[in-house]
Amino acid sequence: MTYALLCLPFLAVAAAVAYTAARTMPPAERRRRWIATGVSAVVLLVLTAVFDSVMIAAGLFGYADGTRLGPAIGLAPIEDFAYPVAAVLLVPAVWTLARRPAARDRHDED
Repeated sequence: MTYALLCLPFLAVAAAVAYTAARTMPPAERRRRWIATGVSAVVLLVLTAVFDSVMIAAGLFGYADGTRLGPAIGLAPIEDFAYPVAAVLLVPAVWTLARRPAARDRHDED
């Protein structure tokens, strides 16, 4: 099994949850969220490239031959970037979905 196949289910779930959360937001808030998500993704991907490359160079971990797609950024294989992308999609989406019922309850009390 390749690392890419291992990452795909995580990315699919994160994308589905992010899409669902975005659908619950007003358009202006949705636009701001996607901009913030994009900026966060860039920062997180740069940090991943730097620190994964340092850890690989230090010999803290490695990858078996035949399990990588091939392309790399620095020393980090492209598959290493799937989890930061999943996190940057999933964390704000879960936050949005978790706080929506509470916001509705407050409006019902008024």
